[in-house]
Amino acid sequence: MARKRERSIDEIYAADPERADAIAFGRTTGVSRRGFLNGAGLAAMSAAVGGTIVHSATMPGGLIPAALAQEAKKAPETAAAAKAPQPFSFPGKDPGLTLLGDRPLVAETPEHLLDDETTPFSKFFIRNNGQIPDPPSQPDAWELTIDGEVNTPLKLTLGELKKRFAEKSVFAVLECGGNGRSFYSPPARGNQWTNGGAGCAKWTGVSLAEVLKAAGPKSSAVYTAHYGTDQHLSGDPKQLTLSRGVPIPKAMEAEALLVWAMNDAPLQNIHGGPLRLMIPGWPGSASHKWLSKITLRDKEHDGPGMTGTSYRVPIQPMVPGGKPDPKNFKILESMPVRGIITNPANGTKLAAGTREVALRGAAWAGDLTVKAVHVSTDFGATWQQTQLGAPRNRFDWQRWTASVKLPSDGYYEIWVRATDSQDRAQPHVAANWNPQGYGGNPMHRVAVLVG
Repeated sequence: MARKRERSIDEIYAADPERADAIAFGRTTGVSRRGFLNGAGLAAMSAAVGGTIVHSATMPGGLIPAALAQEAKKAPETAAAAKAPQPFSFPGKDPGLTLLGDRPLVAETPEHLLDDETTPFSKFFIRNNGQIPDPPSQPDAWELTIDGEVNTPLKLTLGELKKRFAEKSVFAVLECGGNGRSFYSPPARGNQWTNGGAGCAKWTGVSLAEVLKAAGPKSSAVYTAHYGTDQHLSGDPKQLTLSRGVPIPKAMEAEALLVWAMNDAPLQNIHGGPLRLMIPGWPGSASHKWLSKITLRDKEHDGPGMTGTSYRVPIQPMVPGGKPDPKNFKILESMPVRGIITNPANGTKLAAGTREVALRGAAWAGDLTVKAVHVSTDFGATWQQTQLGAPRNRFDWQRWTASVKLPSDGYYEIWVRATDSQDRAQPHVAANWNPQGYGGNPMHRVAVLVG
């Protein structure tokens, strides 16, 4: 007789949140779906989180406490064998990164490690689609081809790029298209990112637009196609790992770069060195690593990662878990607004009597800017505006700070909600479900225990 698998608290809440409250904690709520109707439910949940829930009267029903949420989630196909996060080790990288997969190598950065104004190499997330190629022995001999709908096809070495075109640097967020995927219910396919598939670095190279102009784009050119040297996981040299592209106007933006340096150091192999694209504001997959060729096309690119539901989101909302209609999908372009708390970390314990805590974080919004960032300590019943810093240039993230009062010892959740320049704010839960979980940007929550 097969032994029945025990379900995690995440799975129970995903199936029916309000029933999960009753099963796990004996909790029921009133007509407002907030608070606790009985003391037993409050006592049970307080015991589970380690302290009295200070703002229990405004806690939404069906909400799994942040203190109990799993720090690392497995992909749906491995959920049955879920284990503790695997140890991570890579030369020069912080061991605190969370390993999401080793074939291909994928690791995300916990939010509290993103507390630097500029994300150092050691804390920058890792995302691969195929096998990592060996670094070249002579980086300046690396060759880039520009062909397709151009009047003058080019083949330039990295050394020639450096000599022929003016050097340029930008601070820009690089974000995986699947960042936030773990917040979807039911689960979506792919690496189960929380908020750490993003980082903001100083990227140095030359203007992509200037290089394309040197090739003389034809009037027929409407889209780019990007190619790298990473090999398909199958080992088949005829199969492309990934080949994405962007519309010509996006490629011609001033901040789009051919990059050979990161944070004033040579771009390391793990991040696509010696040469990669930087297409800020859009999914990181458009910023091709180990870049060897850009082809200008007379139609939307249809390489691997450009068709079906790959890097595409529904035009009209679909039923979560339902069968996708290919006609209802569009390419994911600008990434959605996201705010994170980088200090304190989730699960922080503060000394008894602490009545004020300083908060720090970051926010960004794809092609847009961040208009405001608000925080709440009472489960979203009230909100406090933060001090929002200005970006250093377009596509930089914006750092924010705040100080919040804590009326007593006990358990708190600090929530953050960013709003972009078009007045779109982060939702309470991941919206616009799609099979591959793109664009999940719910409000970030951290648990803090005082006393």
